[in-house]
Amino acid sequence: MGFPPKVYQFLVGTFAALGSFLYGYDLTIVAEVVSSGSFLSYFSPTTTEIGLVASLLTAGAFVGAGLAYPCLDYFGRRATILAGGLIFCLGGSLQAGARNYGYILGGRFIAGVSIGVLTMIVPIYQAELVHPNIRGLVTGLQQFMLGIGGVCGSWISYGTYVGFADNRQWRIPLGIQIVPAALLSGLIFLFPESPRWLISQGQLEKGLQTLARLHANGNTSDPWILAEYEQIKAQVAAEKEHSQVKFYQWITDKSNFRRLLLASAMQAATQMTGVSAIQYYSVTIFKQIGIDGTDTLRYQAINSIIGLLGEFLLMVVVDKMGRRKIVVGGNLAMCLTYVISTILLAQFPPETKNAGAHWGFIIMTWIYNFCFSCSMGPLSWMIPAEIFDMATRAKGVAIGCMVSFAFNTMIGQVTPIGMANSGWRFYILFVVCNFANAIFFWAMLPETKQLPLEEMKKLFTESPWFVGNSTKSQNRVTETSILAERIKHEGLEDKNGMTEQMEVAA
Repeated sequence: MGFPPKVYQFLVGTFAALGSFLYGYDLTIVAEVVSSGSFLSYFSPTTTEIGLVASLLTAGAFVGAGLAYPCLDYFGRRATILAGGLIFCLGGSLQAGARNYGYILGGRFIAGVSIGVLTMIVPIYQAELVHPNIRGLVTGLQQFMLGIGGVCGSWISYGTYVGFADNRQWRIPLGIQIVPAALLSGLIFLFPESPRWLISQGQLEKGLQTLARLHANGNTSDPWILAEYEQIKAQVAAEKEHSQVKFYQWITDKSNFRRLLLASAMQAATQMTGVSAIQYYSVTIFKQIGIDGTDTLRYQAINSIIGLLGEFLLMVVVDKMGRRKIVVGGNLAMCLTYVISTILLAQFPPETKNAGAHWGFIIMTWIYNFCFSCSMGPLSWMIPAEIFDMATRAKGVAIGCMVSFAFNTMIGQVTPIGMANSGWRFYILFVVCNFANAIFFWAMLPETKQLPLEEMKKLFTESPWFVGNSTKSQNRVTETSILAERIKHEGLEDKNGMTEQMEVAA
């Protein structure tokens, strides 16, 4: 293999995150596409049709996330990623070669289906491949690569916006997105299948070998590998004994309902931070304070780099700090930026021509984006992917993604109406939502850092619903590490009767 295990896991996770790159790129270029003069003159779209360009992508993603979960369990993780990449190639081709507006709308919806598939599967694939100690780092790549896609999209669309006056303004950025989708589709089978999926399909030897390849340089006798393998087998056996989770069990089973509630709340709350409003309507928002389209695209390009720095910071610290503190702190910081931005818009409307106020608003959007990128952005994908067990993971993450895209679509439709009718008062909505997010997750979200996936069900079954006043340390001695030590000293024969998970009091 040639790479240390953690490096290899990181590289595999990075490649899979090309699916997230596509989402970030597509989110970013839409502002340039719908505002370019050549696009408007070529298609002469109505205001409603322009809104559909943004909302059809997320509507398609809603459908894609719903379609992905049965494929995920039946065909496997890699085959589902392949399908998502090929679908995106079709959608991107329709958009780049559009002859009428129907091509654009159809291509946006088809590309959206792909986005729904890929954003649902990629964090699951990453979480199932990696060691718990670096799971936050690797699943954080979902948002980091989304950010890289945003940076590329921002600067490419800015370059075509100012560099061309013909249809290349929008055809080039729409066409470039096909390249990473083709790479993802063409190369995904060079990378390992999820060992958890292999074991769930009865491919035990292949699953063990894949675990060893990922975590121990191929050593199938490594105690940690054997402990992890035994835990996965035990969980799969228990899940098969109880058959598949029925829909009513999402409500009646405390652990299932709690995890589904948190996954859905995390995705909905992320959209209600106001991030999609800024992504889709940055040109309109900046026009409210007197900044024209060219300057807006340049400032958004700078903003995308700032976001990338935030995403990188999150990846570095999340496995040390944990998830809870970052979620709560990030929402409070975003709330503060919206408070200041709302005051600036209220006190210094565009007609005042106050350059200082304009710069203050721009800086607040940059600070907001940094805070979002090092908190809710990455964690909205990371937490749902890690909290479910094998039997519920695909369906639970799919439902969470569908909630995300439903709220994303809603924000895309409501934002232009709210800005037109309410002006600066519209932003009060996001002040309230960010503050409410912080309170909710402080009260309801238990810490999951470094806990093996097979031990999540126990955490959400035994920990109290209200965790805001918890005094327990986040440093855990997990069942997997206990079993690994037992195997190391006594062999596999004594693997039964595992010691209960212990937590060290603070």
